[in-house]
Amino acid sequence: MDDLVELFNRLFKSTENTLLVQGATEPVYIPASGACVHHQVVFSYDYFSSALHELAHWCLAGKERRLVLDYGYWYAPDGRDQLQQNEFEKVEIKPQALEWIFSKCCGKTFRVSLDNLQGLETEGQAFKKAVYQQVLRYCDAGIPARAKILCEQLRGFYQTPDCLCASNFSIGELD
Repeated sequence: MDDLVELFNRLFKSTENTLLVQGATEPVYIPASGACVHHQVVFSYDYFSSALHELAHWCLAGKERRLVLDYGYWYAPDGRDQLQQNEFEKVEIKPQALEWIFSKCCGKTFRVSLDNLQGLETEGQAFKKAVYQQVLRYCDAGIPARAKILCEQLRGFYQTPDCLCASNFSIGELD
């Protein structure tokens, strides 16, 4: 875990004024302010998957969104109803697809997260398929620039092969 934090901070502290920070009970993105001169991508406890997920959000957020707390995204906490869950899934497809790619670059297993343990029960098959389809689009069209830089560094550190190829992903991995 410390390696991931160190790697990210070495890459993006000076170029993007951004630090990866571990140990919060809830993940959050905090833009730089008088209290802290660096933007902070904060992930839960010491969960590797939480770090990769928050990094995916950061890589997808545009310059203006990175000036706003939690990128200004809508979020309803655990216990969402069907309408709220549908909205959650719609905005989580791209970050979870990118998280899956990051996981491959680290040689780690990826698990889709519906993030609604106390809400309605769902298998999430449609969401899993949407995440998989997004990974295939990223493999075909490419990933955002900061994500590409991060992938290259993760692959180098974890000694994993180039994974940004559709044949490296299977929807069966998500079950």
